Amino acid sequence: MATKCENCPLRQRDLFVPMTRDEVSVMQRFKVGELIVDAGAPILMEGSNSPQLFTALYGMGLRYRILKNGKRQVVNLIMPGDFIGLQAGVMGEMGHSVEATTKMTLCVFDRSAFWSFFRDNPERAFSITWLAAVEEHFLGEALTTLGQRTALQSVAWALCKIFMRGQSLRMVNNGQMPLPFRQQDIADALGLSLVHTNKMLATLRRRQLAHWADGTLSITDTDALAEVALLDDTEVVQRPIM
Repeated sequence: MATKCENCPLRQRDLFVPMTRDEVSVMQRFKVGELIVDAGAPILMEGSNSPQLFTALYGMGLRYRILKNGKRQVVNLIMPGDFIGLQAGVMGEMGHSVEATTKMTLCVFDRSAFWSFFRDNPERAFSITWLAAVEEHFLGEALTTLGQRTALQSVAWALCKIFMRGQSLRMVNNGQMPLPFRQQDIADALGLSLVHTNKMLATLRRRQLAHWADGTLSITDTDALAEVALLDDTEVVQRPIM
């Protein structure tokens, strides 16, 4: 049975802006079902014009692009609550691919109803616009990281951002959260070699700032890690959920 929007477990998480009863009803009408995908399965492909949009209900994934030489650039990680396919909904096709890293459950929305949804629900439409703006802000911050942070600062920045997001999703327990990605994924996202990334992780582990092994990220002092990462703010801004 598909999860009803009124019973959505994500709505209870600190990360998300509370929804009114009317907004919940609107989303229930927009939602057409749920899709379960296995780890490693493609969800959307670069250049595709999928008829569906998604919200990640459970599980984690990756957004990435493949260059002509076959190299992969990870754009960012997908965590519960992320809206997937907005680019295709607005531009007609995806500019990147999306892949499940773990088994995922996705809320499914009909892209053909996207524009009428915008027209008839201005508050929800603003939420989608807000999500697009946050995505742009994240990419700007990632570009700053690539250009101005050292390798150690970059890895600290990535782990700190992921961990803070995990805290707001109640994924952290006793200073630990699941992080089922490969070191290569983080290296790709930060424009670093795998060897260099591994060395930076070892440095953070030696300094007792962060430990990532066997799919689990452990951080005992977020503020200390944020200082290494040159992060001024460790507060996570609430965001809408679709």
